[in-house]
Amino acid sequence: MKPRLIILSDLWGKKKSQWIDLYIKELERHFEIQYYDCCKLGELDTSTYKEENLHHQFVNGGINLAVQNLLKLEKGKVSILGFSVGGTIGWKFALKNKNTSSLYAISSTRLRYETNKPKAKTILYYGEDDINTPKEEWYKTMNIDVFIEDSEKHQMYTKPEFAKKLCNSIIKNKNTK
Repeated sequence: MKPRLIILSDLWGKKKSQWIDLYIKELERHFEIQYYDCCKLGELDTSTYKEENLHHQFVNGGINLAVQNLLKLEKGKVSILGFSVGGTIGWKFALKNKNTSSLYAISSTRLRYETNKPKAKTILYYGEDDINTPKEEWYKTMNIDVFIEDSEKHQMYTKPEFAKKLCNSIIKNKNTK
């Protein structure tokens, strides 16, 4: 039986996430995959589909609502791959769900506000040119693995070359547990 991997979208949800197929196609041979649209998990009103509006809704209750909804949906052992706000939701989920074995959070800049870390194996990825990444002191305080991608910005995860590299790492780590 394949281990379960939940994939959490970025702020845009499914509507603007054609790039997610780069990950699903690579990972579905190794994992039972469940993809979640974070806009739906957070019960966001997407009638005004603009970044500022979605961001405002996530930080004003949507993240916490998404975590609560995910806790109702996922009870068993899971690994998490979360992009941007999805990584933040995954982090907060893993703090409450002790069945989380690993968390990969990509460009999850809101983690800089977190003071507790999940028990799950946690690996973070950020672009070197993403202006909102946590500071080096935060990584040291949290004692967490982080990979900084040279000359990359926030949406580096939409690029095929990054997707392939990350998928290879996830598959490799799955086999070393």
